[in-house]
Amino acid sequence: MSLYPSVLFVLLVTMAAAETLRPGFYAQTCPEAEAIVRYEMMKAMIREPRSVASVMRFQFHDCFVNGCDASLLLDDTPSMLGEKLALSNINSLRSFEVVDEVKEALEKACPGVVSCADIIIMAARDAVALAGGPDWVVRLGRKDSLTASQEDSDNIMPSPRANATSLIDLFTKFNLSVKDLVALSGSHSIGEARCFSVMFRLYNQSGSGKPDPAIEPGFREKLDKLCPLGGDENVTGDLDATPKLFDNQYFKDLVAGRGFLNSDQTLFTFPQTREYVKLFSKDENEFFKAFVEGMLKMGELQSGKGGEIRTNCRVVNSQALDV
Repeated sequence: MSLYPSVLFVLLVTMAAAETLRPGFYAQTCPEAEAIVRYEMMKAMIREPRSVASVMRFQFHDCFVNGCDASLLLDDTPSMLGEKLALSNINSLRSFEVVDEVKEALEKACPGVVSCADIIIMAARDAVALAGGPDWVVRLGRKDSLTASQEDSDNIMPSPRANATSLIDLFTKFNLSVKDLVALSGSHSIGEARCFSVMFRLYNQSGSGKPDPAIEPGFREKLDKLCPLGGDENVTGDLDATPKLFDNQYFKDLVAGRGFLNSDQTLFTFPQTREYVKLFSKDENEFFKAFVEGMLKMGELQSGKGGEIRTNCRVVNSQALDV
C-alpha cells in the first residue's frame, strides 16, 4: 500500500489552503467559541481525565489523512467506509462523544459557524494546556470534509511497531522535520495504550521469539505482568510515568528504556532522533516550544478540497436531517 499519492496531493495544496487560517477567526461570528471549547474540555477532564489525552490525538489522526478536515469524525455510511475503523484507529481512538458535546454547545451559541475541523484543533490545544502543558494561539478557519476514507487512513497512518526510519520518512512527506517528529511524539506524555500494541515487543520482537532488548529489565517485568502472553490485549498501560500530566517525563522514560510503544522507544535507539530525545528530557521548556511549533505546522495541512460547516460532526449536512 502506498501513501505517496495522497501525501503529495496534500503537500501541493497545503500552502495555498493555509493562507485562509488565522488567529481570532471567530472573533466576530462567534466570539465565545474558544472559551466554550475550553469549558467543555474542562468538564470532560473532570469526568474522565483520560478523555482529554484521547481527544488531543485526534489532530494527528485527522490532519495526516487528507488534511485537517474532521474526516476522522464521520461515521460510516452504506456508501462510505470512514476512518474510525481504520487500522490505527479501531479500538484505539476514543472519546468522540467529547467532540459531540463541544459541538452541541457551539451550535447553541453560534449555529452553523464553527467547523468540526477547528474544534479538533482547539480541543487538542486545550487538552495539552489543561494537563499542565503549554498554551498557544491557534489559527482557525477550516472547513469540514464531505467524505472520509478508511483506505487512505490505512495507507498513511503509522503502526505502533513503526521504527524511527519509517516515521522520519512519513513526517518528511508532510514537510515536518525530525525535531517535529520527536516533539510531537511527546503527545504520549499523557494517556494510555493497549497491551495489543506492545505484545510483539514483549514476546517476539522482530520475529525473534524474544523481548525487545531496548526495554529496561525492571520495566519489562512490569509490562509482563500487565500484558501476559495470552492475556486480555485490551488492558491499557500508562504511556509514561506521569500519564495525567503533560511534561517531559515521557522523554526521561525513553532515555531510561521505559518507552511503552516501539514507535516511542525507537526514538532513543535511533541516532538521528536520539539527540532530540536527550534535549527534551533535560529541558522541558525546549520540548514545550518545539511541541507547539509542531502542532501549528501540522494544523496547516489541508487537502484543498471543498467543504462545509457540519451541524453534526458525525455526518455531512445532507444526511444530518436523517440522523
